Amino acid sequence: MLTDNKDKSPGMRIDIMTLFPDTMNAIMHESILGRAAKKGIIEINCVQIRDYTENKQCQVDDYPYGGGWGCVMMAQPLKSCLDNIMSTAQGKRSRVIYMSPQGKPYDQATARRLKNDYDHLVLVCGHYEGIDQRFIDECVDEELSMGDFVVTGGEIPAMAVTDAICRMVPGVLPEEECFTEESHWAGLLEYPQYSRPDEWHGRRVPDVLLSGHHENVAKWRKKESYKRTMLRRPDLWAQFDEKQLKTKSEKKVLTEAKAEAEAIRAAETEKAEETPTEE
Repeated sequence: MLTDNKDKSPGMRIDIMTLFPDTMNAIMHESILGRAAKKGIIEINCVQIRDYTENKQCQVDDYPYGGGWGCVMMAQPLKSCLDNIMSTAQGKRSRVIYMSPQGKPYDQATARRLKNDYDHLVLVCGHYEGIDQRFIDECVDEELSMGDFVVTGGEIPAMAVTDAICRMVPGVLPEEECFTEESHWAGLLEYPQYSRPDEWHGRRVPDVLLSGHHENVAKWRKKESYKRTMLRRPDLWAQFDEKQLKTKSEKKVLTEAKAEAEAIRAAETEKAEETPTEE
């Protein structure tokens, strides 16, 4: 358990069912989440599934019915582990989530939903060839996937889910703006960021960021956010509702962004056409 402050209930409690709790605790206890846990703002528990086996070998998996490669995690240790977790979560708004390549793709909207609708999440990390379907049918509320690829176990996806949710809990980051200005919050990608020095390898920081003119900086950032989304994620841009822009200033920024994005596309097309192709 990472929470050191027992005087108040955390804003979010996440229990991660895993075969590798020490490794996960070492990572989840660092940096921003580690400090928030010590303050009692969040609680992250990495629970060893093997502790709930009913045999001397601490066996958590067995061969699959019907044959095939690998082993499948058995339902009993998973259910016993979950039962123990839930016995300490009375009165909480809980949800059990299985990290699975067959689940719904995880995105920022899902992270916001889970953070807003629940104060207790149980993340189940599979391993080997997955887990017994009967446990999923009986105990799991939803399945989440990191994307169309497969990893060895659910631990890395579970840590990503935990981080994305916990950083939105009030008090974890200094200000709400720390995450509302980032990529995907409003369906847009974030604008470019720069730090010192003003010039590096002949590349200068845009003058507007050095001007001290806060309104112009805000307009530049919004325009760059539009451009990045148009050029890099046309699928996201297709969902952007331009009708939400009400003022002449907002519409002007969008018009400029579209013109600059089109100029970039044209330059890239011209460059591609000039590049000789191999016979």
